[in-house]
Amino acid sequence: MKSGARALGVAESVADADERSVLCGAVVRADRTADGFVFDSCTVGGTDATDAIESLFFDLGRDDIQHLLLAGIAPAWFNVVDIRALSAAVDRPVVSVSFESSPGLEPALREQFSGDELDRRLRTYRAQPPRHRCSVNGDEVYVRAVGIDDDRADAVVRAHTAEGGRPEPVRVARLAARAAREFRAGTDADV
Repeated sequence: MKSGARALGVAESVADADERSVLCGAVVRADRTADGFVFDSCTVGGTDATDAIESLFFDLGRDDIQHLLLAGIAPAWFNVVDIRALSAAVDRPVVSVSFESSPGLEPALREQFSGDELDRRLRTYRAQPPRHRCSVNGDEVYVRAVGIDDDRADAVVRAHTAEGGRPEPVRVARLAARAAREFRAGTDADV
């Protein structure tokens, strides 16, 4: 992958008492150069994460972003992202990267939700492609991809990962989301 290839990494930060989770989109080139930031939020325990991430992409107004890399598929306490719908909306491949082995979200969703709230999340979750294991710099990550095949998705993850298993666009987005959340919390306390 060329060093100037850009990915939009998306990650979130939320504190226990927050009703909204801060989302950050960080544009990072394959050579690890940060090239832009955008912020939004989504509801903790809600169903608006897909729309919020779509807004991040369009708010940037950047045609040079080649891929979206998401930190997982369920930010903000099970606000499940529909990566198929997101990929169609932004007309880019979307790659979700998670960092722990698990039996999937379905048991946790069943534990936390019921009725229509559970059904809606299960429909979204079950419509996503399965995740697969990807070895990156000796670490194992778990990848779901829409818009590109699994081998290409793995290559994108590896190309954007300098060390360890966390792709740089996601790592930078996570740091910026945390800083924005902490700033927001400090600003709210000062008002």
